[in-house]
Amino acid sequence: MADFYSMKIAGLERSLRLCPINEKLDIAAFIMFSDVEITVESAKALLAKAPDFDVILTAECKGIPLAYEMARQSGKPYVVARKSTKLYMQDVVSVAVKSITTAQEQMLHLDGEKAAMMRGKRVLLVDDVISTGESLIALEKLTAAAGGEIVGRAAVLAEGDAAKRDDLLFLEELPLFFH
Repeated sequence: MADFYSMKIAGLERSLRLCPINEKLDIAAFIMFSDVEITVESAKALLAKAPDFDVILTAECKGIPLAYEMARQSGKPYVVARKSTKLYMQDVVSVAVKSITTAQEQMLHLDGEKAAMMRGKRVLLVDDVISTGESLIALEKLTAAAGGEIVGRAAVLAEGDAAKRDDLLFLEELPLFFH
């Protein structure tokens, strides 16, 4: 029988499945995919907290629904840092990333055309959950390489020590579950 952690996010009750990271630590899995209601309400709540921005940048893949919805509600564009390069991509900018939910180091890539969209623009970094901050560091490096200015870092949930950071905008704190 699976254990769950119940919490309120953007005014909505959700039960998050606890998943083992190792023998001493579990995390509560927050999955926005297929949850339109939480995506719409979280986007609305984050936009209310966000500074003025010109473009949203997120990493593939769990941040995409949130970035899209924030872009739709704000009328501003969003850019996705891809996990692999595609044939259509030219003048690619790439950085390495290692996150708590990924077994090995990954790369994030930004197409040159998308980088040009960010040049000289105020960029809002967006993700579903910020934990170790490694994905954010990769997005920060991509923004710098593209010539954008980071004006904010936003997430639905800040997990563990990320909730203590004063440079993050988030809706709720998500604890880590040690045993």
